[in-house]
Amino acid sequence: MTSHTTYTETELVALLVQQSREGFNYLYKQYSAVLYGVIRKVIYDEATAQDVLQEAFVKIYNNISKYNPEKGRLYTWMLNVARNAAIDKLRSKGEVMKGKIQTGDDIVYRSENELKTEQKTDAIGLKESVASLAPEYQTIVELAYFKGFTLDEISKSLEIPLGTVKTRMRKAINLLRQHLSN
Repeated sequence: MTSHTTYTETELVALLVQQSREGFNYLYKQYSAVLYGVIRKVIYDEATAQDVLQEAFVKIYNNISKYNPEKGRLYTWMLNVARNAAIDKLRSKGEVMKGKIQTGDDIVYRSENELKTEQKTDAIGLKESVASLAPEYQTIVELAYFKGFTLDEISKSLEIPLGTVKTRMRKAINLLRQHLSN
């Protein structure tokens, strides 16, 4: 594979379904930095976040047959896999307290890398797409996808019913799909 090889989303999915090493290498090169940034928003510990990134890519590779292009883009599906892997790890035994305790070094590292993550997600137009949403949708998407909140946690922190959060999230995702498909 040359460094200039690019694949469309359909070609990439086909390569992954065939369990192509070339396809997986391309996938990792293209998406690892952004997915790592999403994971770091949930997992503060760098080593744990790196482990979760690897676990997420294994899940993506092993479950690519479950990806349905009619339900959304490959990136969105992978983002959900990575975010869910991070949340699962955080909730797992022993990781909850580790995730709550931050040293001064962790805070400095996170502050330095926040901009890098924002720049990476901005490069794919995600920040602009989320900013185009109405404030009630924007807040829910930011809490869920960038901060790792569950829908129940969003409901409690915003003091609105869980059903309202679910409805707004569904509407926000549909609006983002429309915006990103244009």
